[in-house]
Formats: sequence, structure tokens, C-alpha cells
Amino acid sequence: MSIVATKETRVVIQGGPAGQNAARRMAEFCHLIKQPFIVSAFVFPPDAGKTVELPYGSQLISVPVYKTIAEATTRHPEINTSLVYVGPDRAYAAALEALNDKKIQLVSMITEGVPEKDAKLLTKAAKERGKLFNGPSAIGIISAGECRLGVIGGSFDNLVLSKLYRPGSFGVVTKSGGLSNEIIWMASQFADGITTAIGIGGDGFPGSDYATYLDLFEKDQQTKAVVIVGEMGGDLEERAAEWYGQKKRRIKLIAVVSGFCAEVLPKGMKFGHAGAKEGAHGEGTARRKAELLRKAGAIVPETFGKLGPAIQQTYQELVRAGVIKAQEDVDAAALPKLPKTVDQAIKEGDVFVEPLVKTTITDDRGDEPLYVGYAASDLINKGYGIPHVIGLLWDKRLLSAQEAEIVKRILMLSADHGPCVSGALATIIGSSAGIPLSQSVAAGLLMIGPRFGGAVTDAGKYFSYAVKQRMTPEAFLEYMKANVGPVPGIGHRVKSVKNPDKRVKELVGYVKSLGIPTPHLDFALQVEKITTGKKENLILNVDGTMAAVLVDLGFPVDSLNGFFTLARTIGFIGHWIDQKQQGSRLIRLFDYLVNYAAPKRRDVPPLK
Repeated sequence: MSIVATKETRVVIQGGPAGQNAARRMAEFCHLIKQPFIVSAFVFPPDAGKTVELPYGSQLISVPVYKTIAEATTRHPEINTSLVYVGPDRAYAAALEALNDKKIQLVSMITEGVPEKDAKLLTKAAKERGKLFNGPSAIGIISAGECRLGVIGGSFDNLVLSKLYRPGSFGVVTKSGGLSNEIIWMASQFADGITTAIGIGGDGFPGSDYATYLDLFEKDQQTKAVVIVGEMGGDLEERAAEWYGQKKRRIKLIAVVSGFCAEVLPKGMKFGHAGAKEGAHGEGTARRKAELLRKAGAIVPETFGKLGPAIQQTYQELVRAGVIKAQEDVDAAALPKLPKTVDQAIKEGDVFVEPLVKTTITDDRGDEPLYVGYAASDLINKGYGIPHVIGLLWDKRLLSAQEAEIVKRILMLSADHGPCVSGALATIIGSSAGIPLSQSVAAGLLMIGPRFGGAVTDAGKYFSYAVKQRMTPEAFLEYMKANVGPVPGIGHRVKSVKNPDKRVKELVGYVKSLGIPTPHLDFALQVEKITTGKKENLILNVDGTMAAVLVDLGFPVDSLNGFFTLARTIGFIGHWIDQKQQGSRLIRLFDYLVNYAAPKRRDVPPLK
């Protein structure tokens, strides 16, 4: 059998990430012993209404999250235990909420740093209600083959090594969370394992004590002996000695007390646990505790190192007396295994997984992103800039200083074109409607297409085709008229020969001043001479200029709209911020901006 944590235990966990981690470890134990998962709900107000997905073997289990204990126990009436994984400032309220619920009989608190006053009040509240409060600072409770509350017992491999998949004959009660795992392991190696192990926490005023659990172990016929690990400070061990010495007990008691080193250390020195401290008048020393336990009839090894042999000797005596029947060890290979993650299986060469996505530009598996093999920090420290990152991610090469300067100018010259163009206007309308930045900017970006900004890629496509085919400008225009239509990158609604686009002049002038080959730009300018002869506004616009220059730099045609998109995003964000700072109201078109060409009001004919 077991005590406190049994096959009937069903749990609500109060807390967020720490509680979820504990639930994962509990699920591992349930998987090992082939039992249903025992966590029915979480209580964590910030995530109320959501679910937490936890691995159970090779499956995922969804556990709901509620705002209150009452809601959790109403929805899941099987709940009888609460584990508290919230901060020390909120732990008292959380535990009291659980203790006040009629369905919950056990509250175990992992939280450290709980004020002593809160711990005393919770202990009192539990006793008044006839319930059990374990903790604070309690690592948890585990009953071999039946139930695990918290992370006690350690990793999955340690659960197997400690034979926690089936009950033994030894109970364990400790203050130390780390030592609880050590004693559980000892009981499995020197004896037949444990029935139940309980970490009560090392605070000065724990909610429950050794005597409480010893009395429960005494009533559990499966438990034949109990190991307790005490320490200097407080009087829990003295009370355990008093309980054990009151009358002849069925269970054997093995006790070890740490803290003898305090006899040679300066007075007032603090130890690891809040409760591990000598009293003002010397009471609570490790030596006195050990003497009282030994006097009460407990087996008290002289040192911690002799605890294992003491457990072994006690076990062997109980076997010879016929109190314990020796168990055959289970073949570990027959036990359920914790499934490997895909990452683990790949690293160990057990499986081959065909990748879902292939990337040839970045690798972020190390300490920092690599852009085509170059570390981001190295690029920064050696003077490279945003244009070079664009060159790496869009064309897999490091741009020269001249090329980077051209890209920088393209981005700067095309970052914005005022509030009236469709993309900026859509962003402004979104901002004025209270739409968040990302959605408003996305609305603006959705306007980019064949008539707004999207001509960059098409212009690059057709200029590139003409140059490769060695067309004359005249032949190119004939081809476009016959097969495509208007030439992308040629024409402007406002700008013309008499009112030139300063951005185009700036970009063309700079590129030409470098003396680099520009066959596509030269071709586009020749086309412009012919088109402007027909109509003054059929000039080479900024889209066409960007396209020709970028193709000359070697960028893939499919990437060209990206330059306009990237640049204009800067402007859209500016417009969104500008409207927010102005506190702009929702925009509605004025009637005079609409040509209402619909029929005038008329009578509706009778329905036939």
C-alpha cells in the first residue's frame, strides 16, 4: 500500500511554468507505471480558459487551466489534492484557497521563502479542517508504483534505477529534497525499495512533521521500516523520538541527523535550510537529536555513510523473520521507456527524418544567427551594414562598398512618397481606426502590386529579357505592345520631362558616376527617350530605375519587389506612429469626394 499519495489521488496544480514542469515529471511516472495521468487541472488566472499540453508517453494530454480552485473542483470533482507552485507572496492565499475547498484533503507546497507567519497560519488552518498541509519548500511525495506528487524521485532513469515502478517495504521522510532522492535510491539498492517517500521541506515551521507521517506508516501494513533524515534546528526529530518511544511500534525506525559539524564551527553560522539553525540556548543540536532517537529505540548510524549498511541489515533481518518476502527484480528492458524526442533519435542515428523546410541562407542553431555562414556579430564589428545583410539573405553574397551604397540610396530614396499613395493611405486609415502597428502596416503592404510599387520586379523582368535578347529599344517597345501592354517602370501620374522625379535623377547620377557597367540602366534610359517623345509623362520612374540598377548589380529578378517593400515599410511605420501621436480619429470619406452615380431613390414595386 502507500500513504498520502495513492492510486486514488487526483491533482490540481496551482501555478504557471514551474507547475507545468512538475506535471511533465509526474506524467513520466504515470507512463512508467502504466497508470492514467493524475493531474486533472491547473489553476493559474493569467492563463484561465487555455489548456496545457503535456507529453504522456508518445501522446499529448490537454489539461485545462482555471481561474479558481472552486471552478477546477466543480468541473473535476475527482480532485482531492493540490500542489502549490506560486511565488511566496501569493502562496498563502493559494494554499488557503485549496484548504477551504471541501474536496481537497492534501495541500503540498513547493514554494520557498514563505513567511513563517504564513506557514503557521496554514498549518493551523489545515488542522482545523482535518486536512494535511505539507511544506513549504517540500519537493513532493512519491508512492512507488502508485503516485508521484511533484518532482521527487528525480529523472526518469532514476525512477527506474530506484525501482519506483513497484512498491517496496520502506517509508522515507526527509527535510532535504536532494537527500530524499538519495535515500529512495539507497532503499532500492540495500533493500527492496520504498512504499512512500515524503519531502516535508526544510523551513523552520513545516506544515507537517515526522510524527504525523510515522503514525500513518505505522498503520500501513505494507511499510515495515521507515528512514527519516533530520538535521540540526527545531524539534521535529525530538517529537519523532517521543512518538517512537511511547510504546512498542510495529515499524522499524532508522534515523540519521545531519549537522554534527556545527560543534566545531562558529556559533550562529547558517546552514542550507531555513530551519537548520541552533537554538539560542543550544537546543536542537544534531547530537542531542541523535541521542534521543537512539534512546527511543531507533537505529541511528554514527555517520551518513553507514546509513546504507543500516538499511541493508534491517532489511535482511526482516526477511529472515518472514516479515518481508524478498522480491525478484523486474527486467528493466520490460519496463515502459520514455520516448525519445526526434532531436535525440536523429543525433543517435536511430531515425532519418526528411526535412520539412530547406534553407540555404541562415543557420540559427548556435549562439547567434549565421547569414550565409557569416556571424551577425562579426559583420557588425567589421563595419558591414544593412545593405550587406540584404545582399547575403537575398543574393547569398557580400556586396562591395559601391554596391552597398547603391542599395542604401535605393532604400532611402523610396522609403516614403507621402500620405496620398495607396499603401500609406491604407496604413493611415488603419492607424486612425485604432488598428495595431503590424496590422496597419500589413494593410499598406497589401496595396503593393502592379500599379503601386509592384512594377519593380516586372520592370526588371522585361528589361532583363530585352538585354539578353539584344533587342533594340524600338523592337522592345513593339514586343511589349504586342504581347504585354504598357512597359512596367515607364510612366508617372505626376512627374514628366518638365517635372522630373528628383529621386530618379539622384540615383541615375550616382550610379553613372561610379563608372561601373550598367547595361540594363542604359537600355531603360534609351527606352525613355523614345517614350517621352510620344508623351511627356512616359518617363523612367523610380520603380523602373530601381529595377534596372538592381539587375545590373546581379540581384535575382524575383527579389526586386522586396526592395520597394522593405523601403516603404519604413515609411508606413512612420505614418502609423505619426497618426498615433496626433491622436487621429476614425477616417470617413466626405460625401463630396464620392461620385454617387447610383440611381436616385425610387419606389419599390409590389412583390410578385
